[in-house]
Amino acid sequence: MTTLSPENSLSARWSASFILGLHPFVRTEAWKFLTGYYSWQSSQDERLTVDSTRRKSYEALCEMYEKIQPLLENLHRNFMKTRNNIAYDIQKLYDKDHLGNVLIDKKRLEKILLLSYVCNTQAEKQQGFHEMVMLFQLMVEHDHETFWLFQFFLQKTEHSCVINIGVGKNLDMLNDLIDFLDPVFAEHLRGKGAGTVRSLFPWFCFCFQRAFKSFEDVWRLWEVLLTGKPCRNFQVLVAYSMLQMVREQVLQESMTRDDIILACNNLIDLDADVLISAACLIYAELIQRDAPQPLKDFFL
Repeated sequence: MTTLSPENSLSARWSASFILGLHPFVRTEAWKFLTGYYSWQSSQDERLTVDSTRRKSYEALCEMYEKIQPLLENLHRNFMKTRNNIAYDIQKLYDKDHLGNVLIDKKRLEKILLLSYVCNTQAEKQQGFHEMVMLFQLMVEHDHETFWLFQFFLQKTEHSCVINIGVGKNLDMLNDLIDFLDPVFAEHLRGKGAGTVRSLFPWFCFCFQRAFKSFEDVWRLWEVLLTGKPCRNFQVLVAYSMLQMVREQVLQESMTRDDIILACNNLIDLDADVLISAACLIYAELIQRDAPQPLKDFFL
């Protein structure tokens, strides 16, 4: 695997990489820098030490979990339900490619999700996490890498995909953005019911995974979110761009609220680069206009 370091002009080389997307050969190592798993200023020896520390910390958490599991089963009323939900979600995952090759280890995935649920008080288990962690497992080799990359990803993206933290803010800002940039569409959506836009919460909970045609496209968008460029909370501009794809259909056809949501859910097999470019154009429009202060604070 290629070693990325400051000595190789890392930041300069990656500026071009993010325009074109990361090459799969460097993605695993690159994500460790993007998420904060490694420091950008770290040396090779320092990174070896960090990885060893992360592995030992993960093993310690696993040991702790094994010890407290009986207590959780007896005293924590939500634990058994959550564990069953995690197991059910994982069993629904496709674990093989089109040639029949096994892609993921479901038992390992279940363990990582349970550990994340027990250890993470901010991001409790929710639908969609199993698909997200699966993509991390596909990217890296070891369980401790999968676990920590997922935790750091949530932190770096300001828990924007977590229902009780970021999703509500995203939906509020999406509403405000539609009001500001497309008042005609905003008024039409309001006429279909106050909860029309808020019903799009799965886009954020799944971090748009189900909208793309390949894992490469999902990783591509997530890499942009991790850079914080061109702005914070870029995911809301992505959602706005997706809504614009159904705008004419929604305005021209006599669609109910459920029809609109169905049309949005049918946005699949999208190209990440096309969607990212569209969202960047929305951002350019936003900064050229005198946006309300809440929007400025959210994106800038």
